[in-house]
Amino acid sequence: MLSTARRGPFLVLRPRDQGMVALARALRKSFVELGPTFVKLGQLVASSPGIFPAALCDEFRQLLDDVPPERPSTVRRVVEEGLGAPMSALFSSFDERPRAAASIAQVHRARLHDGRVVAVKVRRPGLSGRIERDLRLLKLFSLPLERAGSLGRTISPVAIAEDFATRLRVEMDLRIEARRMAEFGRNLHAGGGNPRIQVPEAIDGMVSEAVLVMSYVDGDPIDVAARRFGSEAVFDVGMAAMRAWLESALRHGLFHGDVHAANIFYTTTGDIALLDFGIMGELDPRLRHVLCQTLPRAIRNAVLRGDPRGVGAVLLEAGLSREPVDEEALGRDVAAIVQQHLDRSLSEISYPRLLIDVFSVALHHRLTLPREFILIARQLVLFEGYSRMVAPDLNIFAEPDIVTYLFEGLIDARVVARLPEILGRVH
Repeated sequence: MLSTARRGPFLVLRPRDQGMVALARALRKSFVELGPTFVKLGQLVASSPGIFPAALCDEFRQLLDDVPPERPSTVRRVVEEGLGAPMSALFSSFDERPRAAASIAQVHRARLHDGRVVAVKVRRPGLSGRIERDLRLLKLFSLPLERAGSLGRTISPVAIAEDFATRLRVEMDLRIEARRMAEFGRNLHAGGGNPRIQVPEAIDGMVSEAVLVMSYVDGDPIDVAARRFGSEAVFDVGMAAMRAWLESALRHGLFHGDVHAANIFYTTTGDIALLDFGIMGELDPRLRHVLCQTLPRAIRNAVLRGDPRGVGAVLLEAGLSREPVDEEALGRDVAAIVQQHLDRSLSEISYPRLLIDVFSVALHHRLTLPREFILIARQLVLFEGYSRMVAPDLNIFAEPDIVTYLFEGLIDARVVARLPEILGRVH
């Protein structure tokens, strides 16, 4: 059984006993033995706090470390088969030691014959057949979890397995990643976007299902750069990257769904580059409207007017009800958790945590929300964490541009008008 509990201002789901801890440990060990598909699933769980039980997230963080690389001879074969030419014809030099190695692919530094330095992303061989078998097995595992225990009543293991399968099949095809990377770059620079935000560009004629050659980004992960150069050096451009990400998500409907420290680089030229576009999220106009307008306004009405019914109606509209839902009880629970957040000053409000808490309440009331909502909330939590790491005294969600994107409909014009004063105190 899971119980609701208070942790500071947040609503969390936690096990009544240590059963979930033991289950998490056993699952993690099994996932390692089962191979890359299950390791990838474990990484998804580990990077989704507030969505899965804390015991699972904590245990599965051990799966986030790099995995052993493929042999150089294997990498050579995959590249030559994927691009249809010998290595000597493709590159003037190729570093056999990967710069990064993950469960699906690894990345090498190389140089083209025209002198350009490139990154070569190489998918691990033999994955397709094995992953399809693993996905069928995963679906079989999810069925008994769906039917038994509180976990199956709170989240849908079958729905998670099906969504994971769809996402993993897309991530396996590096041609899709190249197209989405290009689309994100176009959105980023539409209307004269910030030139200090970089997105790698695929090299024409050097993309296949298993190989992606792109422009090379030289620099450090943003957390490393903050320690190396100081937080002031990276903060402003990091904020610009977040604004660009939000604009792409909430205005264009396409967003990077896996932004973490290893995928945000502070370059040698003092710019920010976003890397690894294997996981992307899409928000259609209806979902964007719900996330940015309808839901915040309903929450505001619940808190200020004492009318919680609207929140339940909005969440029901956005999600799928697996059982009868008490809309009024749902609205009351959301209103209570939001009130705890809004009792703080604006500079102390954690909007990502507010979203996570609202979504946790929805899950507790047997609602399955769109995957994109969870991705958005997860990314905002990560952005907030990295910003506090480099600038502990600044709340990025009190920054005017961020407020414009996220708080419209939730706070009134008088609060927005006081932002310069609030920000002055924070700085």
